[in-house]
Amino acid sequence: MSLLVLPILVPLTTAAILMLAPTRPLLQRWIAQIGSVLLLVASIALFVSVERDGIQVLQIAGWAAPFGITLVADLLSAMLVLAAGVVGVAITAAAFAGVDPRREAFGYHPLIQILLMGVAGAFLTGDLFNLYVWFEVMLVASFVLMALHRTGAQVAAAFKYVTINLIASSIFLTALGLLYGAAGTLNMADLARAWPAIGTPGIDVVLAVLFLIAFSIKAGLFPLFFWLPASYHTPPAAIGAVFAGLLTKVGVYALMRIFTLLFQDAPPALFMLLLVMSASTMVIGLVAALNERDFRRILSFNLVGHIGYTTASLSVLTPAALAGAIFYVLHHIVVITNLFLISGVLLRLRRTTDMAGLGGLYRSQPVFAGLAMVSIFSLAGVPPLSGFLGKLAIVEGTFAAGAYWVGGLVLVVGLLTLLSMARTWEDAFWRTSTHMRDMGTPGTPLLTAIGALSVVTLAMTIGAEPLFDLTSRAAQQLMQRDDYVRAVLGGLP
Repeated sequence: MSLLVLPILVPLTTAAILMLAPTRPLLQRWIAQIGSVLLLVASIALFVSVERDGIQVLQIAGWAAPFGITLVADLLSAMLVLAAGVVGVAITAAAFAGVDPRREAFGYHPLIQILLMGVAGAFLTGDLFNLYVWFEVMLVASFVLMALHRTGAQVAAAFKYVTINLIASSIFLTALGLLYGAAGTLNMADLARAWPAIGTPGIDVVLAVLFLIAFSIKAGLFPLFFWLPASYHTPPAAIGAVFAGLLTKVGVYALMRIFTLLFQDAPPALFMLLLVMSASTMVIGLVAALNERDFRRILSFNLVGHIGYTTASLSVLTPAALAGAIFYVLHHIVVITNLFLISGVLLRLRRTTDMAGLGGLYRSQPVFAGLAMVSIFSLAGVPPLSGFLGKLAIVEGTFAAGAYWVGGLVLVVGLLTLLSMARTWEDAFWRTSTHMRDMGTPGTPLLTAIGALSVVTLAMTIGAEPLFDLTSRAAQQLMQRDDYVRAVLGGLP
C-alpha cells in the first residue's frame, strides 16, 4: 500500500471503528489515541520517503493523470501532514484529562478523526476539485464539533462560522467552474503545464481574485477574518486548539499552492492586493489583541495577525520569502495549538479565561507556568525561540527581495505581538493575586500534551538550521513547478 494514502486512510478507519465501538469514554479515548499515533507514524514515514526520494505521486486505481484522482506529496505537503499528525496526537492525549460526557456520547472522537482526515486530504490532493471536497469534509466536521452539545454562544458562533465558510466554498466552486471551462482540467500539474499557454491577463486576474477571496476567508485574512475571533473562543479548548492549529493553515497552503502553480506570472497588482490584505491583517489583528482581556480572544486575534506574516511573504513570491513563511507556518501550528490547550488548563484552574480572574499562576502552578512560558514567549518572538527565528527568516526574505517596507512592517507588528504576549504573561501568570485561588488541577494528561508540544517548540528552536534547510528546499519546489509537473504527469510536452 502506498504511504500517500495512509494519512487519509488511518483517521478514516479510526473514525469508523469509533462509531462501531461501545461508547465507553475510556475505550473511545484509547482508540482515538492509537489512531492518532498511527497517523503520526504514517506521516513520519511519508516525510522520510519524500525527503529521501523526492516528490511522491499516487494515481488512485491506476487511472493516469489528469483523468483520475491524484495524490501528491512534495516537501511542503509532507511537512504539513507531519505537523497535523503531531497536533492529532496532542489533541487526543488531552482528551484523557476529561471531555464533556455529552460531547463524547455524540461523536466527539470520530469527528476529530474526520477533521484530521480532511486536513491530510487537503494537503495531499493533486486536484483542485478534490481540494474543494476536502474543504467540505473539514467544514462539516468542524461545524458539528463547534455546535456539539450546543450553548447559545456556540450556536451563534457556529452559524457565523458555517455561513461565511459556505460563501467561501461557493466562490471557490465558481472559480473551479470557470477554470475548468477555460482549461478543461482541474489537475494541478496539468493546469501548471497548460495554463501559461491558455490563460490571458483578463481571465488570470478574475480567477486569481476569486481564488484569493475564497482562500482568504478560509485563512482569515482582512477584511474577511471577522468570523474567526467571533467563533474560535467559544468551543472547548481542545476543539479550539485543533481549529487554530490546522484549519487556517489549510487556507494558507491553498494560497501558496495555487499562486505558485498557476499565477506566478499574474499582474503585479494582484500581489499588491494580497500584500495590502496581509499588512492590514497583521496590524488589525494585533491591535485588536491588545484591546482584549480574555485569554482565548487574545489568542484568536493573535492567530489572525500572524496569518498575515505568511501571506505577506507569499506576496513577495521569492524562494527566500517563501522559505521563511513555511518555517513560520510550522512554528505557528505547534505554538497556537499549545496556547489553546493552555487556555483549557486556565479554565480548569480558575473556571475562567478572563484576565480579571487570573494571576499568580507562576507561584501556584510553577510547572504549568514554565511550560506555558515556552509557547507564550515563542509566539511573542523572544530570542532565541522558534517564533523569533521564523520572523527573522521572513524579514530576511522580504529584505532580500527588496520589499523593505514589508520586512519593516513585520518588525513593527512583531513588537505589538511582544507587547500583547508580555501583558498576557504578566496578567495571567506573574502578577501577585492574593484574593484568587485555584479551584481545580491542571490534569496530568493535559499537562503531558502541553509539555510534548513545548518540547517540539524547543526542538524547532534547537534544530532551526536543518529545519530551515528543509523549508528552503520546499520553497524551491514550489517555485520550480516543472518538477511538480514531471512527477505527476511523467514529463513535459
